[in-house]
Amino acid sequence: MDSLVPRLPTHARETIHRFLRAHVREAGAKGVVIGSSGGIDSALVLRLSKDALGPSRVWAVSIPDERTPPALRAEVADYARDLRVGFSEVELAPLEIPFLPLLETDDRVARGNLKARLRMVVWYQEARRRGALVAGTGNKSELLLGYFTKYGDGGVDLLPIGDLYKTSVWDLAAELELPKSVRERAPTAGLWEGQTDEEELGMPYAMLDQILFGLERLLEPEEIARATGVPLDRVEAIVGRVRTFRHKRRPPPIPKLMLRTLGLDWRD
Repeated sequence: MDSLVPRLPTHARETIHRFLRAHVREAGAKGVVIGSSGGIDSALVLRLSKDALGPSRVWAVSIPDERTPPALRAEVADYARDLRVGFSEVELAPLEIPFLPLLETDDRVARGNLKARLRMVVWYQEARRRGALVAGTGNKSELLLGYFTKYGDGGVDLLPIGDLYKTSVWDLAAELELPKSVRERAPTAGLWEGQTDEEELGMPYAMLDQILFGLERLLEPEEIARATGVPLDRVEAIVGRVRTFRHKRRPPPIPKLMLRTLGLDWRD
């Protein structure tokens, strides 16, 4: 069996450019709004959007919280300035604090989800003000694993890098010569202190992407385990996760009552 390491498609950059231009044009939008965190995904989507649409049609929105280091805030602003795209910063704390008593829990996941959903509210307010679409920064690995907040960072109008595995995101970022600090920063959703993607997911993206690529190729878990050297139980755990979180990737289901039903046999 050949390697299960996914490769960056040679046409990825141009296809994403055409995708962005087509969807902005079809929507009659003036551009895109992108949540900018300092991570590689948002940095890549900002760069691709700027190249596709021009800097005057791209707006980066940074929404730091109380744990965001001042150096990272400055880096995010400087990157947007270097790209010559629009930039604004909105403090998260004044939005978050009134909601905390409603949680009635110290559950850090619940609070992390709240942060993500409040950020989504800010993106859409900015997009409405500018007549723009919200371009998300989720990649294929995160989408398959359900590693995003429903109606949070998953609440967007389009996903330009949604068909690129995380390892391919790194490859395209290197090809475009994104800043070294961005490319080398440990992936994190930034939802609580010390959180990193790979620690929470239980294995590095280099391994996860091989398992996911095996699933894309319709291989059985046993075949994936043999090809990758990953223990079968760990492969099966990832397969189970992909299945469990498929509800995050689907629109809300509707029971069929009429001749044509949205999401079933009436598709836009």
